[in-house]
Amino acid sequence: MEQKTKSILNPENSGVKFSYGEKTSVVKPLNANDAKYQNFVVVILTFVMVFAGLATGWYLSGLSRIDKSQQSKEVGIQESKVVNTQKEAGISDTSKFTTSAEGLLVEGGINGEGTHHLQRPGGATQNVYLTSTVIDLQSFVGKEVTVWGDTISGMSAGWLMDVGRIKVND
Repeated sequence: MEQKTKSILNPENSGVKFSYGEKTSVVKPLNANDAKYQNFVVVILTFVMVFAGLATGWYLSGLSRIDKSQQSKEVGIQESKVVNTQKEAGISDTSKFTTSAEGLLVEGGINGEGTHHLQRPGGATQNVYLTSTVIDLQSFVGKEVTVWGDTISGMSAGWLMDVGRIKVND
């Protein structure tokens, strides 16, 4: 008795019919109604995504949860705590600042760092170079003052301070 074996590598022996000569198009013609529907869906999805992005940005900015009075409390600066007289200016609560210095206020910084400086005993190496975004230091030039603020890094200045409060010494 003779045994017949079918090879799975030979498609003609597998029992599945293959057609090699047919040419079928992969690209199907578009129906005009389908294209309009797809464009409509794309436009709607675009609007939804833009709206979701705007809503997320608005929520994360905190504007939805914090009003103006709460923002000033968080910063620690309230209108009642700001002083602006001929003898002193700035934030009255000196505990907000890390450093203080005394000396004669003179106009001019060093190599573009600071707008003014304090002359102190010991020469130029003891000068404190000053800048301020909240106080007009110019109105105190030529006076012995005490300044409070935070030390910031400088390239040329040995000591560069962002001034938050200034007071004329009597």
